[in-house]
Amino acid sequence: MMMDRKAKAKLIMLLGVIWVVITLPLPWIVNNPEVSVSQFNTILTIIGIMSIPFIVLGVVWTLKPELTT
Repeated sequence: MMMDRKAKAKLIMLLGVIWVVITLPLPWIVNNPEVSVSQFNTILTIIGIMSIPFIVLGVVWTLKPELTT
């Protein structure tokens, strides 16, 4: 029982990290000299906030897969 809970927690963290990394357009931002530090921080904040609902949705579907039907 406890191992199953730990495995689900690890899976949820992995899915969250994968989602955030995939949604970051870092190559276009980091390699562009015209992007200032404040713009970079703003873009990262927007991406982080937009990712929250999708991460929560993945967590809910992982914990209760019957909600997908």
